[in-house]
Amino acid sequence: MHAEIFPPETLLLDRMAGTDEADVLYPFALEELLCRYIGEGGPPIVHLWRHPRALVMGLRDSRLPGAAAAKRWLEEQGYAVGVRNSGGAAVPLDFGVVNVTLMLPIRRGPGIGFRDDFERMYLFISEALKETGMAVDKGEIQGAFCPGDFDLSIGGRKFCGIAQRRQAKAFAIQAFVITEGNGKEKADLARQFYDIAAEGADERSDHPRVSSDSMASLEELTGLQGGAAAFADAVKRVVREGQAGSGSGTNRSIWLPGREEVRAMAEQLRQRYGIKETI
Repeated sequence: MHAEIFPPETLLLDRMAGTDEADVLYPFALEELLCRYIGEGGPPIVHLWRHPRALVMGLRDSRLPGAAAAKRWLEEQGYAVGVRNSGGAAVPLDFGVVNVTLMLPIRRGPGIGFRDDFERMYLFISEALKETGMAVDKGEIQGAFCPGDFDLSIGGRKFCGIAQRRQAKAFAIQAFVITEGNGKEKADLARQFYDIAAEGADERSDHPRVSSDSMASLEELTGLQGGAAAFADAVKRVVREGQAGSGSGTNRSIWLPGREEVRAMAEQLRQRYGIKETI
């Protein structure tokens, strides 16, 4: 099972406590730089991180006519706001949402497609949750935020979405996992965001129409005790099991770019993908 998810030399970067960077684009910038490193021969990496209070838009969200107004509204409520350079749509983040990213070199060969990489993350999350005894389903959930073919759900309510960022030589599969708290509150925030951002949009606009009952946390769906920390421990277990016998380990040092380099990359992402304010 683990060999289907990631190679045994994969390393773990645990930044669950690394919340001193207020910029929500910091982890995306870090992954951009780590993918370059992996593409040049570095080992695959699993990155765990959280942010205390943010909403991250997808590229399509940022092009909605009211995106700038929605950004200002969110910032007035104390949310950090950013536009990520991977697929997907808007996702609210807080300490109950664990972000799991698997970064790997691009494989070449017939029959290898991007859907295989989404399947890889599905297997990863399912393996991490196997001790709950609950079956994880995949397939789009109507009314969910950040909808897609690889929505992960239990009992018809979504708790996880998956996106991907590809470079020339490496790629990142990114998953947000709602581990604790109230899924309805997150859905309501996403709906409020679209109420503002989509103001004036064509009726045929394909932005998500979010419903309150579409989302739930693992705490609500499985009775998960320990929330974000418990889920992160389960992810670490899967990584350790995959490393077994490979000579790698979670204590092996990982090359990391300096903070100023990451901040500079975050600014590049902001300039390239950020919302253009209108006067």
